Amino acid sequence: MKLSDSQRNVLRYIGIRFASAAIQLLIKSLRFKITGDDSIAQLAKEKKNFIAAFWHGSMMVGWYLHHNKNTAALVSQSKDGEVLAKTLEKWNYKVIRGSSSIGGDEALKKMIELLKENYSLAITPDGPRGPIYKMKVGAVISAKKTGIPLFLVGIGIKKKFRLKSWDAFEVPKPFTKVVAIYSDPIFIDGSLNYEETNKKIIECEEQLKKLQMEAFKLC
Repeated sequence: MKLSDSQRNVLRYIGIRFASAAIQLLIKSLRFKITGDDSIAQLAKEKKNFIAAFWHGSMMVGWYLHHNKNTAALVSQSKDGEVLAKTLEKWNYKVIRGSSSIGGDEALKKMIELLKENYSLAITPDGPRGPIYKMKVGAVISAKKTGIPLFLVGIGIKKKFRLKSWDAFEVPKPFTKVVAIYSDPIFIDGSLNYEETNKKIIECEEQLKKLQMEAFKLC
């Protein structure tokens, strides 16, 4: 039987709603151990904003860690992005939809605008298409241009399903242990030149890799 466009839309709507509800239930079952988050918690209490960066493959947990904290996220307009957007909206995110082919400069401009509006920002620095664990410029440049502190977040999941995607996307198994380790706040000097900024991006990339490995070991 061939479905009409309206029937497809109804099925897609049901699928999105079901996926969002399933993610909510799964997350609530997890056992979290979070370390190094004192600084970011204090900023949230003082209603000051921050930038949190975690790898794309860990984003399900990463997004949840920063819900209800006046946080914004840039989400693609793809069908997969629709599921994420609905979930983030339930977690009280300010969701900005952008094209999956959006130019880097335009995406960066949107992120900086949100920070200047006093939103915090949750970023997957190796997204949206990788390569895996390769930090792009967005997190560091946003921190550099606004003076807002950047926190790197390593996330380890004890029991999980790992998808065969470019980011080795991780889906936690119900009731498993999750470890999140935050870096100290990183302030990026606004006067850094091009070479110095690139060096800082590489330093942050290496630090985030180390935090991720440490989180895995503590699971």
